[in-house]
Amino acid sequence: MRAILVVDVQDSFLAREEEWAQVSAPDIVERIGRVVEHGRASGDAVVWVLHAEPGSDGPFDPALGHVRLQAGLEPGDGDVRIAKRVHSAFAGADADGESLDERLRALGVDEVVVTGIRTEQCCETTARAASDLGYAVTFVLDATATHPHAAWDGGTITPAEIQRATASALQGRFADVTTIEALLAR
Repeated sequence: MRAILVVDVQDSFLAREEEWAQVSAPDIVERIGRVVEHGRASGDAVVWVLHAEPGSDGPFDPALGHVRLQAGLEPGDGDVRIAKRVHSAFAGADADGESLDERLRALGVDEVVVTGIRTEQCCETTARAASDLGYAVTFVLDATATHPHAAWDGGTITPAEIQRATASALQGRFADVTTIEALLAR
C-alpha cells in the first residue's frame, strides 16, 4: 500500500511574508491537491504532517495560530495527521505516542510519496528517513517548494538550484524522483 505524505504545507510559511514572496511554487496547494486527489482515487493513504515548535514565539509556535494547513487542503476522515518538532516526519511520536512509521506499518504501507514545503529540508529529510526504514520512496519534485538560500561560501542559491541538487542527491539512492505529471500518468 502507498501513502501520500504532505509535509509542512502550513500557514507558518505564509507568515514569513518576505520568504513566501520568493517561493518556488506559490501554487503549491493546487499542485499537492492534484497528487492527493489522485492518491485518494487510487486508494492511497494520505498523511498530513505539520511542524510545530511550541514556545518558540515564532511562526511555528502553535500558540500563534499558524500551525494549520494552508487554505485549500482538506484532510479526509480517514487521513493520518502527525505533528513533528524536527525535520523528519519519521522522528518522534504524535500526541498518541505513535511514530509515523508505526502508523504507516499498521496500515500496511510500504511505499511513500513525498510532497511539501522545503524541498531540501523537511521533504528531503523525510524521504531519506523513509528509505532508511525500508519504504519505497517517490519524491515528487514539483510538488515541493522552497525559497532562495544564502550559500555557505557566499552568494545565493536559487530554488531551482536547490531542487536540482536535492533531486540529484535522492535519485537512485533514496528515492525515485518524479514530476506530478509522470506520477499521475502511472
